[in-house]
Amino acid sequence: MEFELSAADLVAITSACGQRGGTREQVRGLAALSEAGPGDLSFLGNPRYKAEVATTKASVVLLPRDHAGDPAPGQLFLLVDNPSIALAQVCARLEQRLWPRPAAGIHPSAVVSASARVAPSATVGPLCVVEDGAIVEERAFLQAQVFVGRGASVGEGSWLMPGVVVTAECVVGRRVRLHAGVVVGSDGFGYEFVAGRHEKVPQIGAVEIGDDVEIGANTTLDRARFGRTTIGEGSKIDNLVQVAHNVRVGKHCILCAHVGISGSTTIGDYAVLGGQAGVAGHLSLGKGAKVGGGAAVTADVAPGAFVNGSPAIPFMLERRVAVLRERLPDLFRRVDGLEAAIGDLKKLSPGDAGRKMPPA
Repeated sequence: MEFELSAADLVAITSACGQRGGTREQVRGLAALSEAGPGDLSFLGNPRYKAEVATTKASVVLLPRDHAGDPAPGQLFLLVDNPSIALAQVCARLEQRLWPRPAAGIHPSAVVSASARVAPSATVGPLCVVEDGAIVEERAFLQAQVFVGRGASVGEGSWLMPGVVVTAECVVGRRVRLHAGVVVGSDGFGYEFVAGRHEKVPQIGAVEIGDDVEIGANTTLDRARFGRTTIGEGSKIDNLVQVAHNVRVGKHCILCAHVGISGSTTIGDYAVLGGQAGVAGHLSLGKGAKVGGGAAVTADVAPGAFVNGSPAIPFMLERRVAVLRERLPDLFRRVDGLEAAIGDLKKLSPGDAGRKMPPA
């Protein structure tokens, strides 16, 4: 990754509210505080690394506006409201330089139906397929080997990376990012057991993705049995997540890697599901609910609640249970000892038992 940014560039990009020191170095790399050298940009995103600021060799460091301390000679401290966000702004600028979108138009190897509608400013890359009646809106970017099915639509400014599949009648909103291998509208998993056989239940609904959603690699969103599976505006979904048929994910939710949500469950706005959390079907998770990593949710979760464990229970209760679980071996040893002592007492005559018993 080759780039150069001057100190003035970084001040402009991050809207720094203050600066200390100065450097003539051009920034050519990004690195953690402990690993950075001359020519690198670093940042203090977590207070636990505060001590490393004094020893870092980075040429430029993004710091909270209330940070105390002076830079080394030839080093620049840029004071910002949020160093992590400031670094993200820098990375966004680099992303535009490093991976520019190609010119608008349809690649010669793409197959686009005559009845599809592709906006003049959209880009349809190599080996893409756009079927009958599909719509690709302004500045949308289908990178390579993207499939857009019959009657599906891709919103303005959305970016579909290699191997994305958007099946028939599904809707992708504006400014959506779908990473490699995402499948929108895979068949819902529906069967009825009839006369000794699993009979398939047709899944004839669709999937609708709201604006400003980002979905990680190889995540699958199943089409609804009828109606829509929906992902709300601004929600962010990690890699390898499974969203089943007729699930409704609210606005600005976070679903971490390996989350699995069973059919017809509703996830409220601003909910957060940790990695490998599983949610049973036909449940409701309220607005702002949090589910710990690896938890198994088998009942409704109230708005704002934080649950963990398998089955999931309130977080603080689960933590107490975890502490008690560690003490179980000792508890069983004590119970075994008490049972043995009681057994010995029962073998004694009444008079002996009285002599053996300790004073009250």
